[in-house]
Amino acid sequence: MSVNAGGSLNAVPAPVKATLTSNYINFIDGSTGWEQQYLPDLMAQEVERYGKRTIGGFLAQVGAEEAASSDSIVWSEQGRLHLSYDGDITNAGVFTVASAGTHAVRVGATVVLSDNVGTVIPGYVSAIAADLTTMTILPYEAATVGAVAGFNTDDDAGGNTASVFVYGSEFGKGTNGLGIDSKTNTFAAVEPSFQSFRNKMMILKDTYRVSGSDASAIGWVEVSGEEGQNGYYWYLKANGDTMARFADYCEMALLESKLTVAGSTVEDPANVGATASGAAGAAGTQGLFDAISTGGHTVSGINGVNAASDLAEFDDILAKFDSQGAIEENMLFVNRSVSLAIDDMLASMNSYGAGGTSYGVFDNSEDMALNLGFSGFRRGSYDFYKSDWKYLNDGALRGGLGFNDIRGVIIPAGVTSVYDETLGKNMKRPFLHTRYRASQSESRKLKTWITDSVGAVTSDLDAMTVNYLSERCLITQGANNFMLLN
Repeated sequence: MSVNAGGSLNAVPAPVKATLTSNYINFIDGSTGWEQQYLPDLMAQEVERYGKRTIGGFLAQVGAEEAASSDSIVWSEQGRLHLSYDGDITNAGVFTVASAGTHAVRVGATVVLSDNVGTVIPGYVSAIAADLTTMTILPYEAATVGAVAGFNTDDDAGGNTASVFVYGSEFGKGTNGLGIDSKTNTFAAVEPSFQSFRNKMMILKDTYRVSGSDASAIGWVEVSGEEGQNGYYWYLKANGDTMARFADYCEMALLESKLTVAGSTVEDPANVGATASGAAGAAGTQGLFDAISTGGHTVSGINGVNAASDLAEFDDILAKFDSQGAIEENMLFVNRSVSLAIDDMLASMNSYGAGGTSYGVFDNSEDMALNLGFSGFRRGSYDFYKSDWKYLNDGALRGGLGFNDIRGVIIPAGVTSVYDETLGKNMKRPFLHTRYRASQSESRKLKTWITDSVGAVTSDLDAMTVNYLSERCLITQGANNFMLLN
């Protein structure tokens, strides 16, 4: 093959197929500038190597959102209707309420007394102390409590505690009614008990900044719709990531946060704004996990392996729910290991589980891929709906090494009735709902604004700063109906 002489330019494409020195490419030393003229193909779309990176949406799925105009939210929850107490009991039948509390039991009440070891007896309240910390209980079947066969009291070496609940009353002919104090001749009514709860707003902030030069590298999205809604949106990729991250923070803060306690170096809640650490105003808020830990229930699983992965353990959970509000429909939000353990538990209930798979029971067929997962089940009078929670599986969050102390939560479905002290009336609200700060002129649910010289000019800084702010808190009502799977 002969090479014909060409011009002085090197590596210039020829209009026709001709073997010229000008369009010859040297792949060895790169002197022809191939690397400059023939750049690699750039794929415009990023590879989602971690899939959907955001973890938000949990609170929106299980609760509701509502505006509030105060720094803190206060609500009241009803106490139990019936009277029951834990305490100490002596041989003489003197019952002392635990934790130096007071009781509402009156003379003439009939009670059931337990030594918390195995012996239960009926009794009669013959006297109460003036400070309402003790009551004297006479058994129906013996002269004193200590004389009842098999009943253990705190006079014994074992130091047993006792429990008591009121089941009625008994009076003789021609006597005063229940609640009449024979000494003062006054009426002692049983007042309804309630507990007041409080949570405070938390302010979250974030910022994204890009120089004026780099702000020109923007993307455009054309939209079409009804008249007046056609046009273009513009965006910055990095700003979009910041926005998504901040939205996740708004949810994660309501899951993980705690209120500060007296003596904390962050801030003393009794003196908001004054702190030695310089974190003025950072008094925290009560998140979901802390609300369940302090006011709800926890289960650690058999041998600490997987919570709620054994049928017997679920029966213990049902027994606990029976003693509380007995909400029949509950949602299970769990990590991958617990989800699979529940699937295995339910699959083992199938009579064909040991020797094969019954596609009829699992709503499968011979011509389809076998479905070994379960989205829900019923045990006793309770329905459970299971869902994988991405927040507990994400390797950079709770799914990472060392952060798997929480494997899931059980959240009651439906609404509960509470007394709203701001509105002054009972309200029906979901067990979980988010409160965000808002007024007639401004909503701080998720606020964004642009400052500096690119866009709205607010300073001489050659940059665009996007500011994010949210002020919110989580209200966990009826926490005694929640359960944390550790």
